[in-house]
Amino acid sequence: MTGRVEGKMAFVTGAAQGIGEAIAFMLAKEGAKVVVADINESGINDVAKKINNEYPGTAFSVPLDVSSEVQWQEALKQAVDSMGGLNILINNAGIGGGSTVEDTDYQTFQNIMKIDTDSVFLGCKYAIPIMKNYAPGSIVNTSSISGLIAGHNMVSYNTAKAGVWMMSKSVALHCARQGYQIRCNSIHPTFINTPILDGWLSGGRGNKPPLERDELLKKLSMQIPLGVVGDTDDVAYAVLYLASDESKFVTGAELKIDGGISAM
Repeated sequence: MTGRVEGKMAFVTGAAQGIGEAIAFMLAKEGAKVVVADINESGINDVAKKINNEYPGTAFSVPLDVSSEVQWQEALKQAVDSMGGLNILINNAGIGGGSTVEDTDYQTFQNIMKIDTDSVFLGCKYAIPIMKNYAPGSIVNTSSISGLIAGHNMVSYNTAKAGVWMMSKSVALHCARQGYQIRCNSIHPTFINTPILDGWLSGGRGNKPPLERDELLKKLSMQIPLGVVGDTDDVAYAVLYLASDESKFVTGAELKIDGGISAM
């Protein structure tokens, strides 16, 4: 199949690298126009250039600090001006960090909530009034398997990603009740081979010694029933399904991309 989102207009946050970049490429490949947004302006300019080299005229870059209400409003306006509308929103930007409830300082907790959860609220709040004019539409929010399964040393991340999970359901029900023809779902990846894993390498984690990437991937894969760490396209294909009209009867749902971890 090709052209699975032909004619759609998408806005992807956290698109300067990793999963967000893969999602943007996938949507462009399948026929959508795509705005790539990130606080890393040089990164999104490079991503947009690479996409346009393969799919000319499909990608536009917009700088965005997802924690800023004003920047969200301006970025979405630029997106509509660039693409002629908006009917796909991918809230993908996020950060990790923190530790146990006793060892995490309040500022760290607040910052993770702001980037991972508040940003999704702002994206949905300001995109929905635009998207309802270009329906049918789809919102896909990146949560995590850590939004469903807790860890003793992930209080901030667990809380933030669980918030994204439940917020997605509330948004889905609101849009359905209003008759907007906008669906909203969450995705829940586990370990994916992206630059975010670099934080586990050079300095190790906590007092643990540093690891080589191959060694790290091997250790992480031992926690996954399928025995491998995921690739960015594993997530991008899931998003493609939820963004397309193929999933027109799917809303308020969570799609786990976790190699079977949640089945254990």
